[in-house]
Amino acid sequence: MAAIKATAFSLIAFALLINTAAAADAYNNHTVGAGGGWFFNSITNKSSADYNAWATNQTFDLGDYLIFNTNTNQTVVQTYNKTTYDSCTIDDSLDTDTFQYSGESNEFGNLTTISVPLTIEGTQYYFSGAEDGEQCENGMGFEIKVSRGLGLPPSLNQPPPPAYVPPPGPAEEEGPSPPIMVVGSLPNGGVRVSASLLGLVLVVLVLISILA
Repeated sequence: MAAIKATAFSLIAFALLINTAAAADAYNNHTVGAGGGWFFNSITNKSSADYNAWATNQTFDLGDYLIFNTNTNQTVVQTYNKTTYDSCTIDDSLDTDTFQYSGESNEFGNLTTISVPLTIEGTQYYFSGAEDGEQCENGMGFEIKVSRGLGLPPSLNQPPPPAYVPPPGPAEEEGPSPPIMVVGSLPNGGVRVSASLLGLVLVVLVLISILA
């Protein structure tokens, strides 16, 4: 009987181990606010969910995604700077620690889904910067802590793209080329030389005829 109990216990422990390993071997999508989504009621000045309470019940790892089901009345700002988060604005934020995401539509009020990958360990913050920070001040924000988990998947573990380098402009126009000197014969120079030679020959012939 003891052997049977030991065998049963071993099987249960093995099953739990497999289940735990399987659970750890996956990346997760976290729908922000669950069924409430990422919305703000401008009439009541209330968000559609308690986002910090929602985040408390989640486990976030590298490679996971935050899924914001929202509309274009809200924005999604991700920051690693608590001062920026507390201020509810990105006016004084840095490009290196604060990022704003937008959906596919630019029209006001359209439904959209925004997916944000978790690529850095540690504490980070999310808020809506719409309506000059009023949404954030009235509950549209939350804090999470991201653990290493399985690390980044290959699809997210890529080096950043090289910095943009503008193409070279048109070549500068060169100034006018200096005139090229061409050495040529003097006009009728050959004729003048031939006439002088002929005159000399005539003088010699006259002298010969006189002496003869």
